[in-house]
Amino acid sequence: MKDEEQILALEQKVEQLIRDEPDLFLVEVKIKPTNNIKVFIDGDQGINIDRLVRYNRQLYRQLEEENFFPNGDFSLELSSPGLDEPLKLHRQYIKNINRFVELTDTEGQKTEGQLKKVNDEAIEIETIVGKKKEKIIKQIPFQRIKTIKVQIKF
Repeated sequence: MKDEEQILALEQKVEQLIRDEPDLFLVEVKIKPTNNIKVFIDGDQGINIDRLVRYNRQLYRQLEEENFFPNGDFSLELSSPGLDEPLKLHRQYIKNINRFVELTDTEGQKTEGQLKKVNDEAIEIETIVGKKKEKIIKQIPFQRIKTIKVQIKF
Protein backbone atom coordinates (compact mmCIF):
# COMPACT_ATOMS: atom_id res chain seq x y z
CA MET A 1 0.00 0.00 0.00
CA LYS A 2 1.36 3.43 -0.90
CA ASP A 3 1.51 6.27 1.61
CA GLU A 4 -1.48 8.11 0.11
CA GLU A 5 -3.60 4.96 0.21
CA GLN A 6 -2.49 4.24 3.78
CA ILE A 7 -3.31 7.78 4.87
CA LEU A 8 -6.76 7.56 3.27
CA ALA A 9 -7.40 4.18 4.92
CA LEU A 10 -6.25 5.54 8.30
CA GLU A 11 -8.44 8.64 7.91
CA GLN A 12 -11.44 6.38 7.30
CA LYS A 13 -10.61 4.30 10.40
CA VAL A 14 -10.30 7.40 12.59
CA GLU A 15 -13.53 8.89 11.20
CA GLN A 16 -15.25 5.59 12.04
CA LEU A 17 -13.86 5.67 15.61
CA ILE A 18 -15.09 9.21 16.33
CA ARG A 19 -18.37 9.08 14.37
CA ASP A 20 -20.51 9.00 17.52
CA GLU A 21 -18.94 12.18 18.90
CA PRO A 22 -19.98 15.03 16.57
CA ASP A 23 -17.94 17.60 18.52
CA LEU A 24 -14.74 15.81 17.43
CA PHE A 25 -13.08 16.01 14.04
CA LEU A 26 -10.02 14.61 12.32
CA VAL A 27 -7.46 17.25 11.45
CA GLU A 28 -4.68 15.27 9.81
CA VAL A 29 -2.91 11.92 9.47
CA LYS A 30 0.83 11.78 8.72
CA ILE A 31 3.04 8.75 8.15
CA LYS A 32 6.81 9.09 8.42
CA PRO A 33 9.11 6.78 6.43
CA THR A 34 9.77 4.84 9.67
CA ASN A 35 6.04 3.94 9.85
CA ASN A 36 5.51 6.43 12.66
CA ILE A 37 1.85 7.39 12.34
CA LYS A 38 0.72 10.75 13.70
CA VAL A 39 -3.01 11.34 13.99
CA PHE A 40 -4.35 14.74 15.02
CA ILE A 41 -7.91 14.93 16.38
CA ASP A 42 -9.51 18.10 17.67
CA GLY A 43 -12.85 19.07 19.14
CA ASP A 44 -15.04 22.13 19.04
CA GLN A 45 -14.37 22.51 22.79
CA GLY A 46 -11.02 20.72 22.69
CA ILE A 47 -10.39 17.08 23.51
CA ASN A 48 -9.22 15.63 26.79
CA ILE A 49 -6.39 13.18 27.27
CA ASP A 50 -8.69 10.32 28.35
CA ARG A 51 -10.53 10.37 25.03
CA LEU A 52 -7.27 10.52 23.11
CA VAL A 53 -5.87 7.54 25.03
CA ARG A 54 -9.04 5.53 24.37
CA TYR A 55 -8.94 6.24 20.63
CA ASN A 56 -5.21 5.54 20.48
CA ARG A 57 -5.72 2.10 22.03
CA GLN A 58 -8.65 1.28 19.76
CA LEU A 59 -6.82 2.33 16.59
CA TYR A 60 -3.60 0.58 17.60
CA ARG A 61 -5.48 -2.66 18.25
CA GLN A 62 -7.26 -2.38 14.88
CA LEU A 63 -4.01 -1.83 13.01
CA GLU A 64 -2.39 -4.82 14.72
CA GLU A 65 -5.35 -7.13 14.13
CA GLU A 66 -5.57 -6.17 10.44
CA ASN A 67 -1.80 -6.47 9.99
CA PHE A 68 -1.94 -2.97 8.49
CA PHE A 69 1.86 -2.80 8.64
CA PRO A 70 3.61 -6.15 8.10
CA ASN A 71 5.13 -7.63 11.25
CA GLY A 72 3.57 -4.88 13.39
CA ASP A 73 6.34 -2.53 12.28
CA PHE A 74 4.74 0.82 13.24
CA SER A 75 4.27 3.30 16.04
CA LEU A 76 1.18 5.39 16.65
CA GLU A 77 0.84 8.87 18.13
CA LEU A 78 -2.67 10.18 18.51
CA SER A 79 -3.02 13.71 19.89
CA SER A 80 -4.68 17.04 19.50
CA PRO A 81 -2.76 19.49 17.32
CA GLY A 82 -0.34 21.49 19.45
CA LEU A 83 0.49 25.16 19.17
CA ASP A 84 3.29 24.30 16.74
CA GLU A 85 0.73 22.92 14.28
CA PRO A 86 -0.93 25.42 11.92
CA LEU A 87 -4.70 25.67 11.64
CA LYS A 88 -5.89 23.57 8.70
CA LEU A 89 -9.66 23.24 8.88
CA HIS A 90 -12.45 25.80 8.87
CA ARG A 91 -13.69 24.34 12.18
CA GLN A 92 -10.33 25.12 13.77
CA TYR A 93 -10.56 28.74 12.66
CA ILE A 94 -14.02 29.07 14.21
CA LYS A 95 -12.86 27.38 17.42
CA ASN A 96 -10.04 29.92 17.75
CA ILE A 97 -12.02 33.14 17.28
CA ASN A 98 -10.78 35.78 19.77
CA ARG A 99 -7.38 34.09 20.15
CA PHE A 100 -4.15 35.67 19.04
CA VAL A 101 -2.65 34.30 15.85
CA GLU A 102 0.37 34.73 13.62
CA LEU A 103 -0.45 34.52 9.93
CA THR A 104 1.99 34.18 7.06
CA ASP A 105 0.45 34.97 3.68
CA THR A 106 1.38 33.49 0.32
CA GLU A 107 3.82 36.38 -0.28
CA GLY A 108 5.67 35.75 3.00
CA GLN A 109 4.14 38.75 4.81
CA LYS A 110 3.47 38.13 8.52
CA THR A 111 0.49 39.51 10.40
CA GLU A 112 -0.04 39.16 14.14
CA GLY A 113 -3.29 39.95 15.85
CA GLN A 114 -6.55 38.68 17.25
CA LEU A 115 -8.72 36.45 15.08
CA LYS A 116 -12.09 38.23 15.09
CA LYS A 117 -14.27 36.69 12.37
CA VAL A 118 -14.37 33.69 10.08
CA ASN A 119 -16.66 33.14 7.11
CA ASP A 120 -16.51 30.85 4.09
CA GLU A 121 -14.17 33.09 2.09
CA ALA A 122 -11.97 34.99 4.55
CA ILE A 123 -10.93 35.76 8.09
CA GLU A 124 -10.64 39.06 9.93
CA ILE A 125 -7.68 39.82 12.18
CA GLU A 126 -7.52 42.84 14.46
CA THR A 127 -3.99 44.24 14.56
CA ILE A 128 -2.51 47.11 16.52
CA VAL A 129 -0.29 49.53 14.59
CA GLY A 130 1.66 52.70 15.17
CA LYS A 131 2.72 54.60 18.25
CA LYS A 132 -0.89 55.45 19.06
CA LYS A 133 -1.67 51.72 19.07
CA GLU A 134 -4.49 52.10 16.58
CA LYS A 135 -6.64 48.99 16.03
CA ILE A 136 -7.08 47.98 12.40
CA ILE A 137 -9.17 45.09 11.03
CA LYS A 138 -7.52 43.20 8.16
CA GLN A 139 -9.64 40.91 6.04
CA ILE A 140 -7.59 38.08 4.54
CA PRO A 141 -9.04 35.62 2.01
CA PHE A 142 -8.30 31.95 2.71
CA GLN A 143 -6.49 31.56 -0.63
CA ARG A 144 -3.90 34.14 0.57
CA ILE A 145 -3.14 32.26 3.80
CA LYS A 146 -0.01 30.14 3.73
CA THR A 147 0.03 29.28 7.45
CA ILE A 148 -1.70 30.50 10.59
CA LYS A 149 -0.80 29.48 14.12
CA VAL A 150 -2.35 30.29 17.46
CA GLN A 151 -0.09 32.40 19.70
CA ILE A 152 -0.06 32.54 23.49
CA LYS A 153 -0.09 36.08 24.90
CA PHE A 154 0.76 36.76 28.54
